[in-house]
Amino acid sequence: MRLLSILVALMAAAALAVGQQAGAGAIIGMGVIGLLLAAVTFRSPSLPFFLRIFSSVFAIEYVVFGAASLLAQLGWWPPELRIPVVPTSLPTTVGVFGILIYAISFVPVIARIGRLASPFFESDEITTANLWPIGPYKIRLGRLGVALFVFLIVLNQAQVGITLRLSFFNRDMYDALQNKDAAAFWYQLFWVFCLWAGIWVVSGLIEVFANYTILIRWRQFMALEYTERWLSHATHYRIALAGSVDNPDQRIAEDTRSFVNQTYNFALPLLSQVSTLVSFSIILWNIPVAFSFPGTSVAIPGYIFWVAFLYAAVATWLTHLIGRPLINLEFEQEKREANFRFSLARLREYSEQIALMVGEPTERAHLAERFRAIVENFYRLVWRRLKLNTFTLSYNQISVVMPYMILAPYYFAGTITLGVMMQVAGAFDRVQTALSFIINSYSSIAQYLAAIGRLTTFEKAVAEAQHGPISEDALSRENSRDGGLHVGKAVLALPNGQPIVRLDRLDLGKERSTLLIGPSGSGKSTLFRAIAGIWPFGDGKVGIPADAKIMLLPQRPYLPQGTLRAALAYPEREEAYDDAAIREAMAKVKLGHLADKLDETDLWGQRLSGGEQQRLAVARALLSKPDWLFLDEATASLDEKLEGEIYATIDRELPQTRIVSIGHRATLREMHDTIVTMEPNADGTFTPTPTAKAPAA
Repeated sequence: MRLLSILVALMAAAALAVGQQAGAGAIIGMGVIGLLLAAVTFRSPSLPFFLRIFSSVFAIEYVVFGAASLLAQLGWWPPELRIPVVPTSLPTTVGVFGILIYAISFVPVIARIGRLASPFFESDEITTANLWPIGPYKIRLGRLGVALFVFLIVLNQAQVGITLRLSFFNRDMYDALQNKDAAAFWYQLFWVFCLWAGIWVVSGLIEVFANYTILIRWRQFMALEYTERWLSHATHYRIALAGSVDNPDQRIAEDTRSFVNQTYNFALPLLSQVSTLVSFSIILWNIPVAFSFPGTSVAIPGYIFWVAFLYAAVATWLTHLIGRPLINLEFEQEKREANFRFSLARLREYSEQIALMVGEPTERAHLAERFRAIVENFYRLVWRRLKLNTFTLSYNQISVVMPYMILAPYYFAGTITLGVMMQVAGAFDRVQTALSFIINSYSSIAQYLAAIGRLTTFEKAVAEAQHGPISEDALSRENSRDGGLHVGKAVLALPNGQPIVRLDRLDLGKERSTLLIGPSGSGKSTLFRAIAGIWPFGDGKVGIPADAKIMLLPQRPYLPQGTLRAALAYPEREEAYDDAAIREAMAKVKLGHLADKLDETDLWGQRLSGGEQQRLAVARALLSKPDWLFLDEATASLDEKLEGEIYATIDRELPQTRIVSIGHRATLREMHDTIVTMEPNADGTFTPTPTAKAPAA
């Protein structure tokens, strides 16, 4: 960027020198704009990387178009090219837009877009690209993204150039018709239109392929990046406890897709519209149609251009006033849709419990209420869209006849030809369409801003879960020197902030197995989760032996979708254990009857009974062989005899594992070496206190 800023500054200096020598104010203005552009280009490394791409493109275009304009000014433009000379207004306008990129980077919503979009283009991930005729090759994902994006920018601007060339074809063809010049007509049709139309078609096909390539890679990167951040360090669990964001699944699956598509669909077309605006404004500005204020000789330069500009500017302002409420309505609609989908997913997950309790009528009422909320907001959304569409449709219809109303008097007076009139009408349509980009895209902009808002709040929730008041650092972790596990000076609280556990120091591991008992609601499970590092509410210190492997088995195990083998190997990959080890573990927990179903795919969380699911979780522990095993009522669904057998299996098969259990059955006392009781305090909290050693079996 430093080198580019120097090139821009040199071009600006050349423009100032040529403009000063020729006494041309327009060229001097181009030089002044160039100096400002050089300054912001020098400062552009402070911009988000995504915005830096646009800044670089505008700076390069200023140098290229500025050089072409100076060549024309000095009389060095080759006439054999048969290409209209580049007017001074083109590099000047490009420079202005480059400066605007820097200026709008300070607008909060633009800064958020840049921050959300930049990681993809900065990614160091190595990926494989396949470019004909080179074939597959390795490249950094970010570099591939930048290359594709810049290629699409250049391609879009080339298409604008083709459109501009076809506008001159339009003029010449209508003039040939007016003059009844058959040779000129057929020449324009076959040698001009067919050539440039063919190039347009080929460029469009290339654009489609490049478009889909960058979109799917960008979306894949964002979805995987957000998933990784959501799942790392139990962030998903802490976010759910805090209730800081709703439907994170929707934000990862739907909002990343919406953000990628909308960012691309606004960034590229907006740049294309800017190029269109500049190119066709030059045509409007140079049309020999003048307007003077009544009673004076003061003429308005570029009269047709200013009509198009003011017409679109007023309409844009009115569109914003009418459509502004759409942003909040779109946000609310997506939220209510996600809540309805979540309710359906929950119903499927707990279908057995609902069926056993004959809860279908209540579920129908609940779903009907959720959908009624969708309908209520939907009608508010439709009503607002009707108001917006009434205005935009009327505006677009008037825009069709507006240029003819303005130009007809000049045509009938013989000031302009039919070809010029048709070219100007087309240019007017292009200019007002470019200026009306916001008008025609307001509904999409509202959806886009809603997606940006949801991703921003999701990122904020993730940041708080990882580094804020609900992070894993709420209970600081340190290495235990004595090989035991201890909790010191800790206060654990409920999500509402109410303290539930207080303790000065608790040492675990002095004995091989410990049983934690106490009344329901005394914080036993909360203490387990704090030790595991996933409980975010509270403070204190947890000492854990270095590199200790901890496994916590809850009362209701999680069984992922897929094969039974994958469920047994979880949280490892299903290929982590060989077939013999898995079958042996299943036999030891009395699940041998399922050994022939290892590779069957099923909803095992619904197919297996509660007791079978708990034994499957114990089989995971036998395979994993953790240093510390926490069982949070992990055998509560088993009868006492089977529970005793399972504990005996754990004791026999995991001789080096320290075991800490939560349970209410008296028979569990015989299976542990020591007991810790949650003793009540006067303030309603509980303190874990070693009470007595269990009698020997």
